[in-house]
Amino acid sequence: MAAIFSPSALLSSTSTSATATATATTSKSPLPPPPSKTHLPIPPTKPLLTNLTTTLAATVLATTILTTTPPSLADFPATYHLYYGTAASAANYGGYGGNSDKKASAEYIYDVPDGWKEKLVSKVQKGTNGTDSEFFNPKKKTEKVYLTFLDGFRKLAPKDLVLNNLALSDVDLQDLISTAENVSSEERKDDKGQLYYVYEIDGVGAHSLISVTCANNKLYAHFVKAPTPDWNRDQETLRHIHESFKTVVG
Repeated sequence: MAAIFSPSALLSSTSTSATATATATTSKSPLPPPPSKTHLPIPPTKPLLTNLTTTLAATVLATTILTTTPPSLADFPATYHLYYGTAASAANYGGYGGNSDKKASAEYIYDVPDGWKEKLVSKVQKGTNGTDSEFFNPKKKTEKVYLTFLDGFRKLAPKDLVLNNLALSDVDLQDLISTAENVSSEERKDDKGQLYYVYEIDGVGAHSLISVTCANNKLYAHFVKAPTPDWNRDQETLRHIHESFKTVVG
């Protein structure tokens, strides 16, 4: 006997099935949202700029220190003390046999920069080339001033002849003159009318200023010498020493 299906039952079954499908569809769990992108923190740039600025400043400071020229005599006002020279003979060297008071028996004077050292003149030097006094810069011993004298001169010979005669007893002066780029000479008189020959020798590696005069029946030659780099740096002081020389006429 064939089964008889009721249309309502069929609809009911279909409706139930659709409802179940809808319910299943509706109750399906939602998909989780995609993970957000991770953003790495960007470090602030200000410290980097600060460090760079500091490094540059340190570099500039170091460069300045390395390229700064060491201080010279010309960087500070020089101070001087007056030297009294006696032009004593070798027999009276050091005051023996004569007056040991240099100021009272001085025959010439010149300024010496404070801090310069006096070189002891031996009897041999005094007896052979007539060196009477010598001072030098202890920071640069080739920067110096010294004086020589010769007895028996009542007046000056012509300028060229005097310079050549001085060179005969001074090998360094000979070399300086022979390689000089320029040699100049002139005459000057002090406030008492005393005549001086003034020479300036611009050599290849050195510079020299010389003053020569006659007094007290003697010829006095005052030398200021320095290597060219030291001359270029300290010439104001060196010229002062040169120009301060004068004889004390008794």
